[in-house]
Amino acid sequence: MTRSIVAISAGLSQPSSTRLLADRLVAATLEKLDAEARTFELRDVAHDITDNLLTGFPSPALKEVVDAVERADGLIAVSPIFNASYSGLFKSFFDVLGDDVLRDKPVLLGATGGTARHSLALEHSLRPMFVYLHAVVAPTAVFAATEDWAAGGNGERIERAGADFAALVAARAPIVVPDPFAPSASFEDLLNGGR
Repeated sequence: MTRSIVAISAGLSQPSSTRLLADRLVAATLEKLDAEARTFELRDVAHDITDNLLTGFPSPALKEVVDAVERADGLIAVSPIFNASYSGLFKSFFDVLGDDVLRDKPVLLGATGGTARHSLALEHSLRPMFVYLHAVVAPTAVFAATEDWAAGGNGERIERAGADFAALVAARAPIVVPDPFAPSASFEDLLNGGR
């Protein structure tokens, strides 16, 4: 059965090194797993995320992203690092998800930053947030500093992260989102008063 992978990129510029890292993590995962992948850039729904935080209602564009994350067998989450932590846009997106959307879902973490000084943010900011959300966080995370792109961009680490993540996704039963309109009882039972 083909699995579904969703990548979330919280890069603010276009083109974005955050999106580039997300794309490389997706490619490394697809080398090891029969899956379909979709990538969403949070900058495209930034206003929608803010509106949802204020009103409690997602726009159709934001609902598409949230639904894709909910239905995905695995999630790749990549954020730029500002002031030693994930971006506000990244955090705000995960604040609008339902409480159990990431429960037991494999997640691969990635981050980008200007210098390697920010690399520990993966372990002291991103990983704890996803553990709190009850996700199953892949053991290998990837940080890419500006100088990494000129030097080849962490190729071996990206490959290992993709393989680790693919193994986590493959080891779990595929996600099946129940149809909210499906009857909970047979038609005959409904005619007999639900017995």
